[in-house]
Amino acid sequence: MSLFVKTRHILLADDDKDDQLLFKEALEELSLATHLAIVQNGEQLMQLLNDEKEQLPDILFLDLNMPRKNGFICLSEIKRTERLKRLPVIIFTTSYEPEIVNLLYKKGAQYYIRKPNDFEQLKTVIYQGLVLTGQKDMSQPPRENFVLSSPLIKDEIK
Repeated sequence: MSLFVKTRHILLADDDKDDQLLFKEALEELSLATHLAIVQNGEQLMQLLNDEKEQLPDILFLDLNMPRKNGFICLSEIKRTERLKRLPVIIFTTSYEPEIVNLLYKKGAQYYIRKPNDFEQLKTVIYQGLVLTGQKDMSQPPRENFVLSSPLIKDEIK
């Protein structure tokens, strides 16, 4: 039986083909009722999200370092747009700099995930993000709960 009553529509904005494939494989192994769409860059992302004919995803996993329009700019545009501002955005990136994490929290991202190198850890943090954003209360968590990580990498990012 699936964790979700209805299929969750997930959008991944990431230009790295390997990261896209790993994300897709991790999601498939979680055996959750999901549908994954992928865009390659920030321009594609914003075109898709601003298309009134398109259904909005239930959650967006957003890489910061993308061509044409980076994740910082996309997050700002999403949070300034009435139709999009309640869309849960999980930052999904390779870097971890405390100042950047704090800035993204202030800009309204829902959660922050540093892409783990381990596949099992990847499954864990994707699962955490899906479960937490599937709850009724979709308000931004307290700052100390903003960064999602598996127990194996928690100490590394503190």
